[in-house]
Amino acid sequence: MTKLRTVFASAVAVLLAASLSPAQAAPAVPVKNVVLVHGGFVDGAGWRGVYDILKKDGFNVSIVQNPTISLAGDVAATREVVDAQGGPVILVGHSYGGVVITEAGTNPNVAGLVYITAFAPDKGESVNSLIANPPPGAPVPPILPPKNGYLYLDKAKFPASFAGDVDAKTAAFMADSQVPWGVEALGGQVTEPAWKSKPSWYLRVTDDRMIPLPAQQAMSKRAGSTIVEVAGSHAIYVSNPKAVAAIIEKAASGVK
Repeated sequence: MTKLRTVFASAVAVLLAASLSPAQAAPAVPVKNVVLVHGGFVDGAGWRGVYDILKKDGFNVSIVQNPTISLAGDVAATREVVDAQGGPVILVGHSYGGVVITEAGTNPNVAGLVYITAFAPDKGESVNSLIANPPPGAPVPPILPPKNGYLYLDKAKFPASFAGDVDAKTAAFMADSQVPWGVEALGGQVTEPAWKSKPSWYLRVTDDRMIPLPAQQAMSKRAGSTIVEVAGSHAIYVSNPKAVAAIIEKAASGVK
């Protein structure tokens, strides 16, 4: 009788384990912390439209004011903000901010990465190496020669190259309020790409004249990102914050 009871108890345990299988587990709770990282020539203020949408939808949103002087400094600033969240984070980078999140995203608090028409480098790569050999006919960003270790875009050409679908008044303000981008930041090499160990999403922008679509396609495919593609300029986060917020919310619901 004791043997029969033991067999019966074992069978019940197997059935209970099957009933609690991952296929029937409760769906994961979406990540509620979002950290936004800006790119070169701009600051975090451009995220305002995206910030407002995410906040309205119940997300906790933080914006990194990375100095864009060196990659190491920007990664340190980003990790400090990520650590302050106290829980899982969706880490978002625009343009050069993609390099920053690729390096900073190995932080254990980072649950997923979102690239907004951004650089997504592999190990040993930098902005310099990724832009070194543009294909024939590709648009060339109007970057002026370095001055005292910093770069600027030609103000007259800024709107067409960086913010082609932003209203003229805002684009002119962005050109006049440029943040100097450190030459050292462009040369900063990634040591361990976070997209190799974390899920990623990529918003490809078809009319970008800073990071051409073919470059976006190659990087997003290599990273194995979930891809969304929209029309717009490099400043898509300013001109179409709804599209940017939508892919961030998709990532927040899609991480395991």
